[in-house]
Amino acid sequence: MSSQLIGLGDDSFSVAVYVAKAPPMPYFETLAQLEPVVSGQINSINQHCGNGWRKVFNVYAKVLFTLPSEYYSFAKQAVSWQAYRDELLLQQHSGTALLFSAPVLTEHKNQLHIIAGRTHAKNLIQQGKLNAQLDWLDDEFAIDKSQNIIVCPYFDYRQLSNIKIARLSELVAQLRII
Repeated sequence: MSSQLIGLGDDSFSVAVYVAKAPPMPYFETLAQLEPVVSGQINSINQHCGNGWRKVFNVYAKVLFTLPSEYYSFAKQAVSWQAYRDELLLQQHSGTALLFSAPVLTEHKNQLHIIAGRTHAKNLIQQGKLNAQLDWLDDEFAIDKSQNIIVCPYFDYRQLSNIKIARLSELVAQLRII
């Protein structure tokens, strides 16, 4: 039985963020695959689902803008993280994905897998949906260098502050994904 990626974004992603639940909207109740967002869709999700989802998209764009420029070009594609969020994030050919399913780890060593939330990562492992050798660096961050997996706090300003976003970027640099 092969696993199916379910979420929003580019099916040729280089960076995927995994969250436990999809936005509470009818569209997501039947979503069974990875689909790129269309213009205005992120704004629509924000309007229907509230501040929590706005924070997820904002933090995702901020994270992309802090990734090491020698490995990632996200910060070169837009004038600001806000412009990137509004114009490119999770769209076709963006290289980004927001997934509501478990990671499907392949031989593609050029993919970065970020699991948002320690509890989500531990649940995936406990349910047998993630086979990873996580090295817990502290209570919030873990890394599996062989599979390019990083666990970090949930994508929310209170949990993943600018200082912690910088730490996440440093961990990504250790992976040296090209």
